Amino acid sequence: MKISTKGRYGLTIMIELAKRYGEGPTSLKSIAHSQDLSEHYLEQLISPLRNAGFVKSIRGAYGGYVLTKKPSQITAGDVIRVLEGPITPVEGIEDEEPVKRQLWIRIRDAVKDVLDSTTIEDLAKYREDTEPDAYMYYI
Repeated sequence: MKISTKGRYGLTIMIELAKRYGEGPTSLKSIAHSQDLSEHYLEQLISPLRNAGFVKSIRGAYGGYVLTKKPSQITAGDVIRVLEGPITPVEGIEDEEPVKRQLWIRIRDAVKDVLDSTTIEDLAKYREDTEPDAYMYYI
């Protein structure tokens, strides 16, 4: 399974909304500007997320979008499934010979486990300087 820009940018929208959770609506324009993405493309992605009940729109001059649930209640897997469809490494697993079928099922389950155990809150709180290879320099 290859996650397209739909899934990647959809996660970006959700992460940005999670970072601003409880602060009021955030416009897609501000997300597009801060992430250097196409606002028009983000507009196409927000509709399925709204239809799935993850975001709601707020009208008005200071309107935008807000999460409908706490960021800890939405997983990366939820977002990917809405925008990309089912999580599967290959089509037609059931038609494969048993040995290969087991491999594809194990890969699928491993990917599902990672996506379903990672919340939007986890992603919003992640900072690059927490990586083990990051160095802190003092002068």
